[in-house]
Amino acid sequence: MNIRKLPETTVNRIAAGEVIERPASAVKELVENSIDAGARRIDVVLREGGRTLISVDDDGRGMTDADLALSIERHATSKLPDDDLLAISQLGFRGEALPSIGSVSRLSIESRADGDDTAWALQVEGGRAGPVQPSSRAAGTRVEVRDLFFATPARLKFLKTDRAEFGAALDQIKRLAMAHPQIGFSLKDGDRVAFSSQSEQGELLDRRAARLSRIMGRDFIENALPVEAEREGIRLTGFAAVPTYNRGNSVQQYMFVNGRPVRDKLFTGAVRGAYHDFLSGGRHPVVALFLEIEQTEVDVNVHPGKAEVRFRQPGLVRGLIVGALRSVLQAAGHRASTTVAQAALGAFRPVERPAQGYLSSHPWQGTSAQHASASVMEAAARFQAPTAPDGFDLPSAPAEPQDDMPEDARDYPLGVARAQMHETYIVAQTRDGVVIVDQHAAHERLVYERMKAEMAANGVARQGLLLPEVVELDEVSADRIESRADELASIGLVLERFGAGAVVVRETPAMLGACDVTGLIRDLADELAEMDSASGVADRLDDICSTMACHGSVRAGRRLTGVEMNALLREMERTPHSGQCNHGRPTYVELRLADIERLFGRR
Repeated sequence: MNIRKLPETTVNRIAAGEVIERPASAVKELVENSIDAGARRIDVVLREGGRTLISVDDDGRGMTDADLALSIERHATSKLPDDDLLAISQLGFRGEALPSIGSVSRLSIESRADGDDTAWALQVEGGRAGPVQPSSRAAGTRVEVRDLFFATPARLKFLKTDRAEFGAALDQIKRLAMAHPQIGFSLKDGDRVAFSSQSEQGELLDRRAARLSRIMGRDFIENALPVEAEREGIRLTGFAAVPTYNRGNSVQQYMFVNGRPVRDKLFTGAVRGAYHDFLSGGRHPVVALFLEIEQTEVDVNVHPGKAEVRFRQPGLVRGLIVGALRSVLQAAGHRASTTVAQAALGAFRPVERPAQGYLSSHPWQGTSAQHASASVMEAAARFQAPTAPDGFDLPSAPAEPQDDMPEDARDYPLGVARAQMHETYIVAQTRDGVVIVDQHAAHERLVYERMKAEMAANGVARQGLLLPEVVELDEVSADRIESRADELASIGLVLERFGAGAVVVRETPAMLGACDVTGLIRDLADELAEMDSASGVADRLDDICSTMACHGSVRAGRRLTGVEMNALLREMERTPHSGQCNHGRPTYVELRLADIERLFGRR
């Protein structure tokens, strides 16, 4: 069969398959165009998940009639004035979005440029464009996409439910709204407003905090640590939650490069590495990070959807992220998530007894009897039973409690120990509340941090192998390992090149014991290929430290003296990260006096 040139409409539909995968892809491209046009307000409407209608209306700069005619031509764009793909300052630059959408839908564009008296409109159906005609509208642009994929019906079969498609579009809007808090956004599902946010005011960090609070929730901001760091012209800002505020997956990790939402392995790997000490394998931190970098130092022309980026110096970027996150986590000290206390308060349930007496007249009557266990109700009934004639009388006034808290101890963040419950939990009194400490989890973190400090001060002890082990690798992997030999030696792994495709290991970290040297080296080679770092050995040493700390800490069931309990509290206050154990669980719960009073109806 002879080679032939494909028709223009077929070429456009092939290109559309790369750029417009689903309604959310079209929403993303159109909203990014509005942002690039300098819009201060962007309103989006979807019907049936975007299948039948996608409408994007903005108050941006708009287009003239000549620009409108060119906007639907492939690779026509206003965003590369110097044709320099290494200096991309706007979200869009390919010039593919509008022609791709127009080739698979019924597209209409109405726009009025700043300073023009006339608006202009254009219709495109299945790739066939009509003439540009005068219209009437205020400044800005309105794009309507109807019957998406009507020209490629096979694509419709791969779409998910309307709810799922709308959810994907909502996620795209929220990500763009996080990156641009100075712009107001709204998204409607038909006539129902699903998301709305006015433009935020104030300094950049304040605007971002306000926008993130609207999107990620007030709990996130209340438990987030501000991140600000800079290294060699690369600036990182944003917010990172304390470790005890975590999730079961990574969907609440938002990352942006020069205002562009991205999903990048380097970012997720750096965040995972920074929180490695604080979370177990099944939990994920919550972060929103914004990276600002010179345009020539990052390549955004990697993927048609522009969701991936490549850095000229990935090691520098990863080091900045890991270092900044570890620094703010260190500064957080013993702080734990406020949601831990909220969950504890939510676990308290008032008890009702189905009999006459004091409890039956309580204002909580009938609200939560289903939560009371039979044993508790029986105990309450026995307590409220009439006493014998020679029974005791209630005192006319309660005795005043003895306040033996030393004056200089009233401002201790974790208070002063008052009791130990079930040989597991320490109860401490603060100036305005109560703190309950899990003695084992708390001491486990203290021992772990002490071991790491000693290891950092004295170095990593090595153990020589009786018979040096030769590990076979491909030549490229062996080159990567050899290039990091000095770094690996600093954490106790001494090796050298052994021929074209192998390395010989002579010493390993003593803490690893009799480890699988071959597996360790191959894992390191894979990690170096992916992350351009050698954190694997250090991470394994941290795991060993964590295991040893768990076995060497105060166990649950051990009775402690008052002096021991207070010593534990003071050391927690001095030790970074003591708000969570090595597995990400909280080490203490703080209950404010005001919250306790609400439980008893005093407020």
